[in-house]
Amino acid sequence: MVGRKEEIGILEDLLNSKKPEFLALYGRRRIGKTYLIKEFFNDSFSFYATGVQNCNTKQQLRVFKESLEKYGDRKKTIPKDWFEAFSRLEKLLSDDNVNREYRSGKRIVFLDELPWMDTARSDFKSAFDYFWNSWGSSQKDLLLIICGSATSWIINNIVKDTGGFYNRLTRQIRLMPFTLSECEEFLEDNGLKYTRKQVVESYMIFGGVPYYLSYLKPQHSLAQNVDMIFFNENSPLKYEFPQMFNALFRNSDNYLVIVRELAGKQYGMTRTELIDSGNVADGKTLTRCLEDLEQCGFIRRYHNFSSKKNGAHYQLIDPMCLFYLTFIDKGTIGSWMDHIKTPAYYSWCGLAFEKVCLLHTKQIKQKLGISGVSSNESAWESKKTKPGAQIDLLIDRKDDVINVCEIKYSQEPFSIDAEYEKKLIHKVEALRTETGTKKALWLTMVTFSGLSDNQYKNCVVSELAGDDLFQ
Repeated sequence: MVGRKEEIGILEDLLNSKKPEFLALYGRRRIGKTYLIKEFFNDSFSFYATGVQNCNTKQQLRVFKESLEKYGDRKKTIPKDWFEAFSRLEKLLSDDNVNREYRSGKRIVFLDELPWMDTARSDFKSAFDYFWNSWGSSQKDLLLIICGSATSWIINNIVKDTGGFYNRLTRQIRLMPFTLSECEEFLEDNGLKYTRKQVVESYMIFGGVPYYLSYLKPQHSLAQNVDMIFFNENSPLKYEFPQMFNALFRNSDNYLVIVRELAGKQYGMTRTELIDSGNVADGKTLTRCLEDLEQCGFIRRYHNFSSKKNGAHYQLIDPMCLFYLTFIDKGTIGSWMDHIKTPAYYSWCGLAFEKVCLLHTKQIKQKLGISGVSSNESAWESKKTKPGAQIDLLIDRKDDVINVCEIKYSQEPFSIDAEYEKKLIHKVEALRTETGTKKALWLTMVTFSGLSDNQYKNCVVSELAGDDLFQ
């Protein structure tokens, strides 16, 4: 299994536990949640069932009944409600012949896509609550795992529940996309002999989502693969963007409007700016949508360094969403093969590489030798200085240093000339003047191919190259 070392460590701890355990595993669609659990436990479940998207209560209960039968329940009837369904599950798990995990002897119950089981006006949550609190929580050899792509449902109904599930979870895992290093390992395992430049570019398009990367075929170039995956008549991901949001969120149109607005703003928007756009309504719905999008990793929330009191900025950082909205949603190009190496392509590369770097701030800090230093990461845009100044990434450290990061994507080593040196110095001085910060400002260049060695690079305190993002 590629990556997931921390998550596997948690699963091993749960397996070795001597008390009842309740794990919630959540994360965006296609991220590999079900794969992780099935691979780790080798399908040695005492009971496994999955919810089905867009089915009513009776249909969900029918599917649950079929799972009960598979694991030994002798009743052939569909449960009349969820209370009966969980009562039958309790009896099945109490049988002396119940299947147990071969290493630990534990009873493992895996309820996949749990949010889809909670249909409108059903008694699912009440019955599930009663099942765990009246019986499951007293079973020392029971490990209950719930999983779902509808992250907001799990967060609001289980993780943050103030009712029956309050403090009932024993562990939770938020499964995130692969890092560049994990993507490289995944691609190699699938027979793709990509250079690191190609690995980075694949990340700029697909993000670190294993399911998307699995479509890449070793007999084709990256550009050929992109055409086959997105732009051909029967491309498998041609409609993935809307389908993904429909699967993740109820009332997905509210989320799509926000994502489309944010896609047009490189450094994001405040809540007020979103409302002022005229397409997004204020209220609890907006609050929930922003929280859900952040939990799923589509957007990041940060405070502008010079205006922390004016509210958070929300920035779209999901590579696949940005790629889709830039090239597929608008129908601006018909073939990726025809588009590469054009001026528009290189412009997109610069923006997309910036997002890759934002998703790898942990690796950037590690290369800078400040992994253990507490920091806040943000962007900054001048409101007063002429000419204007923008900074891609600020790492505001507790040790009175700010790394002022300039991010550049180029296939050859990036060369700082006299004019660009003045621009960099202007950015740093604009930040100091407008914010009044007393911290040391260290100019940090993050480029893909490194810096050319010349007299003008002396203004740079630290430099990182693409390889450093693979740590």
